[in-house]
Amino acid sequence: MKIKTMMTTIGVLFAANAMADVTNAEKLVYKYTNIAHSANPAYAAPSITEGKIFFNRKFKTPNGKEASCASCHTTNPANVGKNIVTNKEIPPLAPRVNTKRFTDIEKVEDEFTKHCNDIMGADCSPAEKANFIAYLLTETKPTK
Repeated sequence: MKIKTMMTTIGVLFAANAMADVTNAEKLVYKYTNIAHSANPAYAAPSITEGKIFFNRKFKTPNGKEASCASCHTTNPANVGKNIVTNKEIPPLAPRVNTKRFTDIEKVEDEFTKHCNDIMGADCSPAEKANFIAYLLTETKPTK
């Protein structure tokens, strides 16, 4: 159970900030890691580095424009973002900064489906989701 030991270690590291409610985000990392590992036994653990790369990677959207998660959420997901279509303000994506993120797991699933399809033209893989959330959990300070 190498994955379980690794996830426990990640959980202990993430628990250092007791003020933030990140339990659901951690549960989702664990869930997506298990799904990704079931689909590909070579996937052993989420990668914060890969999550950050994914967050900032530009994709050619189905409408032909380029966009990334950072296009709306800024290069620091602890910052307040702005929707590139509506210019509406978006609360920080990082759950340690915005404890309202990841509170509704069903909504998270819906948002992944919607945003991954909007940006990539397909749903994100479980590995991408695990890496993405693991990265978000590391962002704790907005930039000025």
